[in-house]
Amino acid sequence: MTRRFTVFAMALLAMTGTAAASELAPGNGHSIHLGHFNGAVYYTVENDGYRVVTTLASGAEAQPIRFVSTLGPGERVMISVPRALSQPSVDFEIIRDGEVLLVQGPLATLIDSMATSAIYKE
Repeated sequence: MTRRFTVFAMALLAMTGTAAASELAPGNGHSIHLGHFNGAVYYTVENDGYRVVTTLASGAEAQPIRFVSTLGPGERVMISVPRALSQPSVDFEIIRDGEVLLVQGPLATLIDSMATSAIYKE
């Protein structure tokens, strides 16, 4: 019975496409884990909007990739890492909601961890 509920909850979560979002303060970093990529995101308040800097790398020796964007109120940016053909991509979204910047962690990672938890509890 627990397994059915867990599968149902994961399916519902996947259909809604939502994951918990965290508020990020200016200058504070937030860790990102996207499949084989790890990194951080931070932002500064500029005259033309919030300057968001995201840096990712696939290992200590790998050349990092940096994404820089300026978000105005109501704007968002998504970073997506594809996976195997039968698996959903790992997505990380940064949302500016008025004067607040929200980071929404990878939904696919959340679903994977829920599935793994369900398997080990059975």
